[in-house]
Amino acid sequence: MFKSELGRELCGELATAESREWLVTNGTGSYASGTVAGLLTRRYHGLLMAALHPPLGHTLLFSKLDEVASYGSEDYPLFTNRWADGTVEPRGYQIIERFHLEGSIPVWSYGFGDALLEKRIWMQQGENTTYIYYTLRRSSLPITLTMKGFATYRDRHHTTQENSRLMQVESVSSGLCITAFPGAFPLYLYAVGGAVSPAHQWHYGFDLAVEKSRGGDCLEDLLQVATFQGELQPGQSLAIAASTDSHASLGVESALQSRRELDQQLIKRALKGKGLKGKKGKAYQLSRKSPEWVQQLVLAADRFIVDRPYPENPDGKTIIAGYPWFGDWGRDMAIALPGLTLCTGRSHIGKLILQTFAQYVDQGMLPNRFPDDGETPDYNTVDATLWYFQAIRAYYYATKDKKLLKELWPVLREIIHWHQQGTRYQIQMDQADGLLYAGEPGVQLTWMDAKVGEWVVTPRQGKPVEVNALWYNALRTMAEFARKLGKSDEEYQKLGDRTLAGFDRFWNEELGYCYDVLDTPKGNDASLRPNQILAVSLPDSPLPRNRQRAVVEVCGRSLLTSYGLRSLAATDPNYIGHYGGTLLERDGAYHQGTVWGWLIGPYISAYVRVTKDPKTAATFLAPLANHLLEACMGNLSEIFDGDAPMTPNGAFAQAWTVAEVLRVVAELKIEQ
Repeated sequence: MFKSELGRELCGELATAESREWLVTNGTGSYASGTVAGLLTRRYHGLLMAALHPPLGHTLLFSKLDEVASYGSEDYPLFTNRWADGTVEPRGYQIIERFHLEGSIPVWSYGFGDALLEKRIWMQQGENTTYIYYTLRRSSLPITLTMKGFATYRDRHHTTQENSRLMQVESVSSGLCITAFPGAFPLYLYAVGGAVSPAHQWHYGFDLAVEKSRGGDCLEDLLQVATFQGELQPGQSLAIAASTDSHASLGVESALQSRRELDQQLIKRALKGKGLKGKKGKAYQLSRKSPEWVQQLVLAADRFIVDRPYPENPDGKTIIAGYPWFGDWGRDMAIALPGLTLCTGRSHIGKLILQTFAQYVDQGMLPNRFPDDGETPDYNTVDATLWYFQAIRAYYYATKDKKLLKELWPVLREIIHWHQQGTRYQIQMDQADGLLYAGEPGVQLTWMDAKVGEWVVTPRQGKPVEVNALWYNALRTMAEFARKLGKSDEEYQKLGDRTLAGFDRFWNEELGYCYDVLDTPKGNDASLRPNQILAVSLPDSPLPRNRQRAVVEVCGRSLLTSYGLRSLAATDPNYIGHYGGTLLERDGAYHQGTVWGWLIGPYISAYVRVTKDPKTAATFLAPLANHLLEACMGNLSEIFDGDAPMTPNGAFAQAWTVAEVLRVVAELKIEQ
């Protein structure tokens, strides 16, 4: 197992301890997260962030526990708070002797006197239940734990301020039932090995430092609804369970063992490569001798795979794009599917995801995202649908599942037809050159999709290079699928040949790399961006060998960093090297120089394609392996600053970053 461990030298420094975060999930979209310091720094932190309408409807129900250990004649606060005036009090982080991950479970060790107290947090798979479990490992006297429990009922993107509404707190067997208002989902708080009593006291002015740095609401009031207390002798344990289930399991040790066994099963399945067939399928298999950091990524991958039931299949699955604020996005799903499911030996999950998204294809388009409020999906993406072809192709290579090809064939044919005749936002193949045009004023259709108000930061209206590399690959994929299904491939071969010829227009002979977008309202865009790397990394490259090498070399020299590729070359006058500040400032930098971790995957695949040197390619992954010890422990971030030291930012756990690293680890057959 990956040895992720922080000692006093890091836990005892607030700047370090509050910048390291943890995440646990339950497979339905719900999660719990926080900092190693125990300090709330985000509105997204809490012990039960429940997806009340899986996989969305995220609502914070149980915010935090303020714990005090009484030992001998001394009281030792285990928690830390930052207040509105900037005061940090108490400073419980100073008695954290050790923090580590036990598989997917975060573990704190608090040392005071000769006592050592451990705390673990995890969630029950498939249930909105979080366990907080304390074990006294050593002491010469018993300790008494007293804990204040804080509840709220709010959307994850908001904060709570005191209001006149009184939460209803009722006693139930072994605990309390908290109802925020009539019709609200109830919160059940249970004490296992201790006692719980109701409370109703507001605590004001918790300062959320990360939200302050992002220019958002940063002050929160929280309502104490419970007081827990219990005495522990050496070797004894006490647990708190927070749940939306009135029949939540209070067999805590059994729940802990189940979580540990699930972690072990996930790793074992990944290293066995179960369900992968044939030579191409084995390209997605991790080595049985994979390093421990890769095994930790397997556990990270599981956090993004969640339920999305639909009428035809209550077992539908999807992929959460990232934590703590993303839902499921079509583009992220399709890019991440091979790494998260095929490389972890879970091709059966990949199939369910592909089938789920097929239900939502409309006018030849895959949804861009599903809104949190459950309204109609947003169909404002040009590339998600094309990535879907690549996800299906990868799945077929890995499994030889011709039955699924036959099932999805009508959907895929419909998609190609709509792209030929035209669909939303002027997405249509240009008959003159076979290239795909997309966009109109005021919309952002590619993965570079930042928009603030009416300002589209990187509009890319026209013929984007990666979109047309994907379009070309979709046509070649359709020709291949047609042959597999005993159908004529002539139509798709001709379309692919036309697109291949048209793709020659992307080459900028003077600069020695591809235009980023052709036929924009301002002409051809020669900005040096990483999108062209996909014209080399995808299975069918529309570039000749000499141009493939030139693209890899220019991206390596000008865009590659320790954690991925910059979204814009630093020499460009529009380059922004730091991601931070207000929403306007952040989105202005999002695709104007910010580093994207997921792009390390396409870069490495392209590098190996032109150099035939997987050993050197593997060295590009070392910084990301080290990154597992910062930001969200055991996970990989969404983005990083373009300028050194390339500070991690954005979502602290991102599906396609984890997925693409897993995919190229399998491609390179990395071993210990």
